Amino acid sequence: MNCPLCQRNIQKIDFKDKKFLSIFLFPNGKIKPRAKTGLCASHQRKIKKAIKRARFLAILPYINLED
Repeated sequence: MNCPLCQRNIQKIDFKDKKFLSIFLFPNGKIKPRAKTGLCASHQRKIKKAIKRARFLAILPYINLED
């Protein structure tokens, strides 16, 4: 299985892009594992770091209570 971000040649992941980062979150707010996202290890680490940075800056919630 090929990484979708490698196929699009995406190297830098912006932590301010809420819509893009929310693709890699479950509805309850947890980060999806590599098996679900299909990302390579390098991109999964970058996504994880961007999501955690966005959570710290209150761009993304830690948990989603709207369910």
